[in-house]
Amino acid sequence: MELSRPVRTWEFLPVVGTRAGLFGNESGRLEAWAYPLKIFRDFHLTFHVANRALPAETLARTLTVTPSSATLLYSGDSFRVRETLFVPVNEAGAVIALEVETEQPLEIEAGFVGDFALEWPAAMGGTFEDWDAAHHAVYFGEETKKFAAMVGSPTADEPHLAYETNYSSSNETSFRLGVTQKGRETKVLVIAASTAGRDEATKTYEHLADSYSDLLRDSAEYYRNYLAHTINLELPDPALQQAYDWARVSVIQGLVANPYLGTGLVAGYRTSGTSQRPGYAWFFGRDSLWTSFALNAAGDFATTKTAIEFISKYQRDDGKIPHEIAQGATFVSWFKDFPYPYVSADATPLFIIATNDYVTQSGDVAFARNTWERVWKAYQFLRSTYNEQGFPRNFGVGHGWVEGGPLLPVMTEYYQSALGTEALRALSHLASLVGKADVEKELLSEFQRRQIALDQAFWSPTENIYAFALDQKNQQVDEASVLSTVPMWFELPQATHAEAMITRLAEADHQTDWGMRIISSHSKVYDGSGYHYGAVWPLFTGWASVGEYRYHRALPAYSNLRTNALLTMDGSLGHDTEVLSGDYYQSFSTSSPHQIWSAAMVVSPILRGMFGLQTDALNHQITLAPHVPADWTTFTIRNVPLGAASLDFNYRKSPDSIALDVTRSGAGNCTIEFSPAFSLRAHIISVELNGKALAFKVQPNDEDQHVSMRITVSSGTNHLVIRTKNDFGLAFANELPPLGSTSRALRVISEKWNPAHTELAVEVSGRASGHYELRVWNPSQITSVENAELTKQGTLRFTIPTAPAEDYVHRALLIRFGKP
Repeated sequence: MELSRPVRTWEFLPVVGTRAGLFGNESGRLEAWAYPLKIFRDFHLTFHVANRALPAETLARTLTVTPSSATLLYSGDSFRVRETLFVPVNEAGAVIALEVETEQPLEIEAGFVGDFALEWPAAMGGTFEDWDAAHHAVYFGEETKKFAAMVGSPTADEPHLAYETNYSSSNETSFRLGVTQKGRETKVLVIAASTAGRDEATKTYEHLADSYSDLLRDSAEYYRNYLAHTINLELPDPALQQAYDWARVSVIQGLVANPYLGTGLVAGYRTSGTSQRPGYAWFFGRDSLWTSFALNAAGDFATTKTAIEFISKYQRDDGKIPHEIAQGATFVSWFKDFPYPYVSADATPLFIIATNDYVTQSGDVAFARNTWERVWKAYQFLRSTYNEQGFPRNFGVGHGWVEGGPLLPVMTEYYQSALGTEALRALSHLASLVGKADVEKELLSEFQRRQIALDQAFWSPTENIYAFALDQKNQQVDEASVLSTVPMWFELPQATHAEAMITRLAEADHQTDWGMRIISSHSKVYDGSGYHYGAVWPLFTGWASVGEYRYHRALPAYSNLRTNALLTMDGSLGHDTEVLSGDYYQSFSTSSPHQIWSAAMVVSPILRGMFGLQTDALNHQITLAPHVPADWTTFTIRNVPLGAASLDFNYRKSPDSIALDVTRSGAGNCTIEFSPAFSLRAHIISVELNGKALAFKVQPNDEDQHVSMRITVSSGTNHLVIRTKNDFGLAFANELPPLGSTSRALRVISEKWNPAHTELAVEVSGRASGHYELRVWNPSQITSVENAELTKQGTLRFTIPTAPAEDYVHRALLIRFGKP
C-alpha cells in the first residue's frame, strides 16, 4: 500500500486522522486543522544553504503516499530532504518529520500564517500568538482560554512572530530548526490543539513529540487491520485491484470525531485558503448514507452504524433527516437560523433505505428495533410531502438531487420519486423484523403499486427515455439524465425500459472518458462547467455502473467502473475527486479532491455491481452473481462476513468450465446463491458440488443468461464445477486520456444476438477515423466478421469511419458463428 509519482504541484495533498488533518498541495504548502479548529495556513519550508535561501516548493521532486502518511522528497545540489506528513488516527494534532541528508551545512526554516479560528460558520473573539520558550513552540490562544494550539519543534529557535504596527507589519510566523552540519539528521515539527485549554494542548504537544514514531507505527497498523478485516479481493486487473484497496482507505478517512457533535462521516476535503471552509469537511446526511452502501458491501458494518446513528441524532422533530451539519454548528444557531441543515429532501428516504441495508447485511436486528421510531418518523415526513400521485415532492420541500440551475424548478425528480418508492420496500422489511406484520403487509402492497406507477409516470414512450422529472404542471421533463440509473440500482424500472435508457446513456454525449455527465452534451441547457447541468461526477459514474450491471449491460458497466478506479490514481493520489468538467479531462477548480462518496463509487460498483455480491445475515445467505469481464480467468474474494461465519470465494475459468471454491470458517448455517453470467450462446452441460450433481436453473434475459444454483456450505472448502460449451464474450479495458483532453475511448452501445445465437450484432462508437480493438473470449467459434478483422491474437480490430463534422461516429460490427 504505497503509491509514488513525480510531484504535481497543483494536486491536492491530504493527510488525515479522525480528529485532525493537514491539507495542502504537492509543492508542500499546507494548512493545519484539529477539528473544529483551524491553526495555520500557507505553511512552507525554506532551505538555508551556502548563504542562499531556497524555497522548498521549487525543489519538490517526488511524492510517496501510504494510508497513514505522505512524503515529499526535496532535492538540491548538495542535499535531500524527505518531509513526512503524519496525522495520528486519534490525536488532535500532527507531526512533520524532516529527514535531512546533506553534504554541507543546511538549516530548515518553517514559515506559516497563523489563522487560529473555528470552522465555518462559527467564530471566536480576539486571538493571539506567543512564543513558548520552554516547548520551543508558537502558542495560539484566545481571550476565553478555551481554545489553544501549539506549533513547534524540540530544536526550534529564532522565532519571528507575525506583527502589525503603525509603520510595518508581517502576517508570517517562522522559526528555524537548527543546522545540520553534514550527513544525516531528522528534525521533527509538532502541531497540537485543544478545545479544553492550554494545558491539554501542551500535553498533546508533548505526547506527539515524544511518541511520534510509535504513533506512526500504530496508524500504519490501524489501516493494515482495517484492510485485513474488510472484504479483500485478488483481481486480474491491477489498476482495479489497487483502486479498490485505496478506495477502502479513502472512505474510512471520512470518519471524523468532533468533540462537540460526535463521530460521523464528512463529505470530503479541500484546502480552505483564507476562509474557514475546508472543502466539505463537515457532516452530510445523504453523502453518509450513499457511502454506507459501500461500507456495508465491504463488510464494515461498524462505521455504517456510527454514521447512521450520528445523522439520526439530528433528525428534525417532524422526521426530516439532516443534509448538512457544520463542524462549527455548536457555536451558532445552526439548526434554527441557517438554511442548510435540512435543505435536501433525498436524505430522508435514503435514511430508511440505508438502515434496512445495514440491518439486512449485518444481521443487527436490535438496531432495527432501536431505530424503528426514527425510521417511522422519517416515513411520516416523507408521506407529508407526497403529491397527488403519491410521489414525494421536491418543490417547496427540499431539493432532490439537483440543487440549482436551468433544470429547475420541478415538482419531483425521477431520482427522488424512486428513492421514495424504494423506501416503502425497505420500511416494509424493517417492520417485519420488529414484529409489525400489519404495517409490513400494508407497506409492501403500497410499494408494489408505487413501483408500477413510477414507471408509468416517468417513462417517455415518445423519447424512449426516462424523464428527468415531472414539472410543476405534472408534465414530464424529457431530459435524459444519468440520475435514472439510481432507480436501476434498486431494480425498480421495467427491464425493456431500463435497457433502452442504458443504450442512450452509453453514447458519447453522456459518457466521457472520465465518467458520466449529468445530462447529454447535446441538451439545450448543457454546460460542461455546470455543477448540476453538465459536469461529470464519479458519483454518477458509480450509479451508472451499478445500474448497468443490474440490467446485465456488463461492457458499459465495466467501462464506468474502471473509469472511477483509474481516477483514484490520477488526481489527489489515492483519492477520488468530487466533480470534473463535462468537456475536458480536468477536475473542477472548486472540487473537493478527496471526496468520500466518490471513493465509495469504486467499492460499490465492484462488489454490488460486477460481483453481484449481497449478504443477508438474517437469512444466512450470500448472493454472488458475477458479470466479470469475459477474459477474466480468475478472481478471489476473501473475508465475506455472514453473521459469525466468514467465507472466501476462489473463481477459475477455462473455455469449457467455471470452478468455484467456497471456504467457510466460523459457526452458523450458510447458503450461497451462485448465479454467474454466461453468453446467450453458451450451453450448460452440468453442475457438480464436491463431485456430486447439483440442480441448477438457466435464467436468460435479452443480454445474457445466468446459471443459478443454491449451495449449502459446510465448514472447510466446497468445490463447485459448472461445465459448459460455446461460451463467448467481448471485453476491453478503457484508459483515461491526458489531462485537459477530450474523450477518445471506445463506447460499446449495444449487443444483440439473433434468435439462433449464430450472429452477434455489436454497435460501437468511437472517434472518427479512430482505430480500436475488442478482446475476444473463445475466438475459435467465430466463422466470419463484418466491419472488423479477427487478429491472430484473438482480438477484433476495426476502424471508425471518417466523418469530419462528428466527434464520435457509430460502427456496426457483425460476428458470425457456427451452429451452437
